[in-house]
Amino acid sequence: MLVTPIGSASDERLADYRDLTDVALRRVLEPEGGLYIAESAKVIARAVRAGHRPRSVLVQEKWLPDAETLLADLPDVPVYVVPGEVAEALTGYTVHRGALAAMHRPPLAPVEEVVAAARRVVVLEDIVDHTNVGAIFRGAAGLGADAVLVSPRCADPLYRRSVRVSMGTVFQVPWTRLPEWGEASSVLHGLGFHLAALALADGAVPLDAFAAAAPERVALMLGAEGDGLSRRALAAADTVVTIPMAGGVDSLNVAAAAAVAMWELRVR
Repeated sequence: MLVTPIGSASDERLADYRDLTDVALRRVLEPEGGLYIAESAKVIARAVRAGHRPRSVLVQEKWLPDAETLLADLPDVPVYVVPGEVAEALTGYTVHRGALAAMHRPPLAPVEEVVAAARRVVVLEDIVDHTNVGAIFRGAAGLGADAVLVSPRCADPLYRRSVRVSMGTVFQVPWTRLPEWGEASSVLHGLGFHLAALALADGAVPLDAFAAAAPERVALMLGAEGDGLSRRALAAADTVVTIPMAGGVDSLNVAAAAAVAMWELRVR
């Protein structure tokens, strides 16, 4: 491995970890497509298995053996070894999970390619909370959804917190971005998907009743906390579906609702 000890947080080689926010990393033009930060050996390993390539890896010395395992097939990736205080100065928090990696962001695949063999797809419209996005990806991986599609203004699944909350499943579940609804609904309908909007609405079909006779291909649509799905999304839906609630509670957190719906709609 290309192991380099670094003792100062101001070292220029650490600029990816020090100077750039997640949004700025995404806009980096070299390499084309930008960067994202993967945190923890487990997450980095999943990213590498998915074909993503690190630009560099940052570790504390005690975690160097983990880096050797991670980069066994990538001997030309620089590994920067820093003391704990340098890692904390760079990130603003103690790096407990052993490693960070500045990863090359791969280009997004077309919607048609991502959902080619899918029967259950989750569509996220304008969900801006990165924790919810990460949790939904983890649910999708664990509950058998085939792909996730995100709207143009939805939070970035490769944002550091999304990746961390997802436990790296953002690299496991195929995903890409949809165009705006006018085009997106035509694309999904053209691919044979029934659009099921999860929302509170008069005349909504209970989830269990919908699942009992679910179409072959279902795109489950979920909106942001508070506002829910937009009018355009609801207008594009073929069916509005709701989770029957009790105890005076009208709805669940979007990640919890997604998990319930994915379980109920799983392909048996």
